[in-house]
Amino acid sequence: MNALEVRGLTLGYNRTDAVKAIDLDVAEGAVVSLIGANGAGKTTTLRGLSGLLKVRAGSVRFQGTEMAGQSAYKIARAGIVQVPEGRQVFANMSIEENLRMGAYLVPDQAEITRRREDVLDRFPRLRERLQQPAGLLSGGEQQMLAMSRAMMAEPRLLLLDEASMGLAPLLVE
Repeated sequence: MNALEVRGLTLGYNRTDAVKAIDLDVAEGAVVSLIGANGAGKTTTLRGLSGLLKVRAGSVRFQGTEMAGQSAYKIARAGIVQVPEGRQVFANMSIEENLRMGAYLVPDQAEITRRREDVLDRFPRLRERLQQPAGLLSGGEQQMLAMSRAMMAEPRLLLLDEASMGLAPLLVE
């Protein structure tokens, strides 16, 4: 069984369809890349999958449950989390507060602490600066924070839009 099954997905803005009737399957544990030119619909597709953009037509099934038409909140609760293009950290909040935002659905403080330690082990540069406002981080550090914030939710499906933007080649590897 595939973790994600997309059939006939159509998405757009105003009266224009940006993505028309695409099909996509993602197997459990797979890594899949959407490749295309600027304006081809990669970001639009991710926004549709995560509920940030209304599905005009088609089906999005995640682990057997229909997600098309669900709110972004319900999709996130089901385990689909997106790291948006351009990082979009909460600039006036500390790194610590940004990480906590990623775990907003987690009621157990001990579990939040465990997840925080896991992401800080992956990105030790963030540990050094936990109380610093996120807006003072470099572009690459903000990308690390955006990825860490998403990982705090321990998603079943992680959608990365321009994942390597601003990161050093070693971190990309």
